[in-house]
Amino acid sequence: MNVCLVGAGFSGAVIGRELAEAGHKVTILDARPHIAGNCHTRRDDETDVMVHVYGPHIFHTDDQEVWDYVNRFTTFKPYVNRVKTTSKGQVFSLPVNLHTINQFFGKTMRPDEARAFIEEQADTSIEDPQTFEEQALRFVGREFYEAFFKGYTQKQWGCHPSELPASILKRLPVRFDYNDNYFFHRFQGMPEHGYTRLVEAILDHPSISVRLNTRFHRDQLGEYDHVFYSGPLDGFFDYELGRLGYRTLEFEKFTYNGDYQGCAVMNYGEASVPYTRITEHKHFSPWEEHEASVCYREYSRECGPDDVPYYPIRLVNEKALLVRYVEQAEQLENVTFVGRLGTYKYLDMDVTIREALDAARGFLDRQARGDQIPAFFAQV
Repeated sequence: MNVCLVGAGFSGAVIGRELAEAGHKVTILDARPHIAGNCHTRRDDETDVMVHVYGPHIFHTDDQEVWDYVNRFTTFKPYVNRVKTTSKGQVFSLPVNLHTINQFFGKTMRPDEARAFIEEQADTSIEDPQTFEEQALRFVGREFYEAFFKGYTQKQWGCHPSELPASILKRLPVRFDYNDNYFFHRFQGMPEHGYTRLVEAILDHPSISVRLNTRFHRDQLGEYDHVFYSGPLDGFFDYELGRLGYRTLEFEKFTYNGDYQGCAVMNYGEASVPYTRITEHKHFSPWEEHEASVCYREYSRECGPDDVPYYPIRLVNEKALLVRYVEQAEQLENVTFVGRLGTYKYLDMDVTIREALDAARGFLDRQARGDQIPAFFAQV
């Protein structure tokens, strides 16, 4: 079978590799001049630092199979993501933990004391939080909310937290111990030679051909037996029903002769600071030594037609439009939508790989049985 994968990120690479190993001829197209999508990494010409071109990506998962899968293609080095934030003229640790609480309030509380103290700060009059702001006020109180969540959220999403659903802040964003590891997952790390090298290794199969700087249009569906499409769902239909909403990022690069901030990620929680964070990329590869440093200030804004889409907004209007596009997609034959853009979901890398493995296996199983291949294997 002649299969086309649109997009050379993790979705296209993993599905392509699985199908190639099963004996299919695989063609992978990508409109960009490089592979690995938004995970693309490269050496900075000026500093030789490994740069995450579209913003930092830290691999973390509890999925043993996914962890084994990526380690099959490259060596992962230990990396623990320890994020800091600057607020009210001080530097604090994130996620909010016992150190953050004691530092912010000038106390030396034990875990049970801190838990009771934060409950006293909370607005218990809010019984059923409906918005992000209500959720934060209910669980951490106004002082913490305004110092660590309000300004950052406003910059990241481009609207007041009272306009966002409570579901964005799913659980109490506070730890009552001194654990400053940003993630809870069992497996965490960074690919020793960057994500692009990892994706390159996944694509290294004689039945896979990759064509960069090549756009795909739905008129080409008839050229292949099946197409897996990881581009924007609305873009596949030429935006004929309207555009799904995304946030995008702008990066302001600067270099520094030395260590600029002493950590990989420094958030800026106050709305008066226009950028959301500064990332210092040599700290993402702590096993390397670099005298100079390359940093990026990140600015979040609404995604325009020519921008790189990052975060699907998925508010009420977008969800209604998504339903209409899904209905159109399900009427098609021989095309399956996958990945962050194809399913209009924010996906971490491990979830993207898991969904890609499941989609490839589902495709092979249905093909073997002679069943119809669905437009979506993952929930949209």
